[in-house]
Amino acid sequence: MSYAPFEHVVPTARIVIVGITPGAEQARNALLEVRRALLAGASHPDALAQAKVFASFSGPMRNALVAMLDHVGVHRSLGITSAASLWTTHAHLAHFTSALRFPVFRAGQNYRGSPSMMRTSLLREQLDENLAEEARALAHAIWVPCGPKAAEAVNEMVRRRHLPAERVLDGMPHPSGANAERIAYFLGRSSREGLSVKTDPVRIDAAREAMLAKLARFGGRAAEPTALV
Repeated sequence: MSYAPFEHVVPTARIVIVGITPGAEQARNALLEVRRALLAGASHPDALAQAKVFASFSGPMRNALVAMLDHVGVHRSLGITSAASLWTTHAHLAHFTSALRFPVFRAGQNYRGSPSMMRTSLLREQLDENLAEEARALAHAIWVPCGPKAAEAVNEMVRRRHLPAERVLDGMPHPSGANAERIAYFLGRSSREGLSVKTDPVRIDAAREAMLAKLARFGGRAAEPTALV
């Protein structure tokens, strides 16, 4: 585990987008951006905020993430033209985070969920200390975990009653290039007939429909707090 400046939390966020952990590219981008901001005269809190937006889901995965969010209509629930503006003009509406706030690597590679973060003490501590704190602070927001490992962590927050289940839109593929086939199917850009055995269309269809149904229930009330019952 290494440090990168991802600790900033956006208190005005109406949507929380959750990855597994910042990768090496995102960590590098965050460190470079916080250095640039500080040298330009930004305060420490402002530099952290700028670095978080600049680096979160940076690289090719951001385009895939925006496409999937727009496909299910997250932008309409937030009253914006596209989810792309969450990294620019509407950054105050989004909190970008990870199940594991700080970068984790295994054998020199980005951590991808093994060993389990739920059963590994070092990783579990990050969930207990960081993700739980964010969940309690932003329980009124829409939570979108990217991929099954992030969803497992977010649903643990639901189990602990830090988040209401109806605020969690899980089932979206992780936006990495390794999931190109799943992403294309989620977006309706490929048919079932052309899928490999690694992609489960039934599961993706069910997840997409569940996300659409939850967003339809939100309507124009995506920012209203929901009590835990």
